[in-house]
Amino acid sequence: MNSAEKEISYKSTNSYSTLNTLTKDTKNVWLVCHGLGYLSRYFLHYFKDLDARQNYFIAAQAPSKYYQGKNFKHVGACWFTKENTTTEIDNVCNYLQAVLDAEAIPKDKNIILFGYSQGVSVALRYLAYSNLKCNKIIIHSGGIPKELEPENFKNLNTKVALIYGTKDAYLNLERMTYETNRAKDLFGTNLEIIPFNGTHDVNVKLIEHFG
Repeated sequence: MNSAEKEISYKSTNSYSTLNTLTKDTKNVWLVCHGLGYLSRYFLHYFKDLDARQNYFIAAQAPSKYYQGKNFKHVGACWFTKENTTTEIDNVCNYLQAVLDAEAIPKDKNIILFGYSQGVSVALRYLAYSNLKCNKIIIHSGGIPKELEPENFKNLNTKVALIYGTKDAYLNLERMTYETNRAKDLFGTNLEIIPFNGTHDVNVKLIEHFG
């Protein structure tokens, strides 16, 4: 048997979701990256209580959809796997850039980059590989990609908030220590660590303080 794996490039289409309306009164534009198993339109529910006049949300959509559970009823999505990760990262970064190009955000708006769970790796990789200028960065209950180095963020002068629940089933003490030390190495004095008494859930009350 003579088998080979080959690669091609082709045009692909993906969706994204928005919440509220971008107007002259908008203060903050959020680019939010959901966790494993979400769809962007449902992930936006976590942000519905923030001031709609001042906050506009753009929820990116992970490209790989799959059925959750054996009844094939609910659909979730995934950003990356260990399979062909480098190509998938390039695809996702190109997608995020296309989303922002389509939205044409005015320069007078504050840009808030938000990643939750698997979305943390998406947000930080895009930040590292793009020229995105953020006013705030929020990384919530997720792992920092191993390939990222301080050099990737040497020109970053933006405050970074690291949020995690002290009862998160995915973050034991060893993992919490590792992730916080990684964040300190990458972001230095720009980093603020915000633990909370909770599990692996989006902390809506903490998020509201950033809007």
